[in-house]
Amino acid sequence: MDIIRKSQEVEKNIINWRRELHQIPEVGLDLPQTSAYVAQQLKEMGIEYKENVGVSGIVGLIQGGQPGKTIALRADMDALPIKEETGLTFASQNGNMHACGHDAHTAILLGVAKVLSENKDKLKGNVKLIFQPAEEGPGGAKPMIEDGALENPKVDAVMGLHVGTLTDNAKEGLVMVSYGGMMACLDRFKLKLIGKGCHGAYPESGIDPIAMAGYFLSNVQSIVSREISPTDPAVVTVGTINGGFAYNIIPDSVELEGTVRAVDQKVRENLAKRIEEFAKGISETMRGSYEFKYVFGYPPLVNDEAFTKDFVESAKKVVLEDDIMIMKKPIMGGEDMAYFLQEVPGTYFFINTPKAVDGEFYPHHNAKFDINEDLFWRGAALLLQGALDYLEKN
Repeated sequence: MDIIRKSQEVEKNIINWRRELHQIPEVGLDLPQTSAYVAQQLKEMGIEYKENVGVSGIVGLIQGGQPGKTIALRADMDALPIKEETGLTFASQNGNMHACGHDAHTAILLGVAKVLSENKDKLKGNVKLIFQPAEEGPGGAKPMIEDGALENPKVDAVMGLHVGTLTDNAKEGLVMVSYGGMMACLDRFKLKLIGKGCHGAYPESGIDPIAMAGYFLSNVQSIVSREISPTDPAVVTVGTINGGFAYNIIPDSVELEGTVRAVDQKVRENLAKRIEEFAKGISETMRGSYEFKYVFGYPPLVNDEAFTKDFVESAKKVVLEDDIMIMKKPIMGGEDMAYFLQEVPGTYFFINTPKAVDGEFYPHHNAKFDINEDLFWRGAALLLQGALDYLEKN
């Protein structure tokens, strides 16, 4: 099969699907319009599918003409609660926006589905099409797995992709892969430091939680700087702090909330433990108390080395070798594709698809974010070649 030609033949379909999906962005686990749209396209292609997997996910199945293994291809479908400011003719008008490229991911996977469904007799094994909600939160991969997305038939490998402006000054169409840890965990914590309110002129009569918060903020970063190897990426960020209601009153409590990112699971677990120990030690030393909640969110995203090496060889069949970059270090963003990669070997890769709006390139999650549609066929070709080579080899 001429993968490049087949991918370019469905390029117009992919662009049209993306534009239609772009106009109906939905947020979270419940995506009624988006799911119905995807289901309709699969129905028109004659592809068997199951709806309402993990709330509103869809799992399609293309069975090949010859027996073999099963590979899953995953695309996220959800959007963000952002009012779009791109000025596109097909811009969203409902207050939400596909500001992270998930509309393109879904459209690309539909393009792959169309090519495979038209050539299924030549296929060795099966391809599962996983259309997932809630990547942006609260997380759709885990509910889909719990609902059997990787079973019947059992999935042996998985692939996924992400488009957008992913690396500053990187060339258009660059494919980025990692042979191991690629993205960080996505954890959060909430801390309440509890003191005793009193008049600001008589601090000795109370217990000052604002002072506690100051000590916590200035000392918690030493976990990263002094307890974790400089070669192990880790981030602790406090994003909100709330406490007090008058200039001359010491409040009863201060609340903080933050995020933790790590690529190594042991580092992640140690950070969670040590942040609470800092909170406990500081609050008790200053005669107060604390309440702490740590939420282990998406785990670190780790590609399978052997599978990814094979994928790189497949990628060389559809793009120039100079257009493939092996990432030397992970990025600190999180992705719930990580849950699929915990269950079965596979790989996740990036394609750099920048497009300027008003003369400027905007990042993901920005109201003016856009992507270059001329590169969509490349994403389809990479998924197709990788999947077909895997099935043929196994």
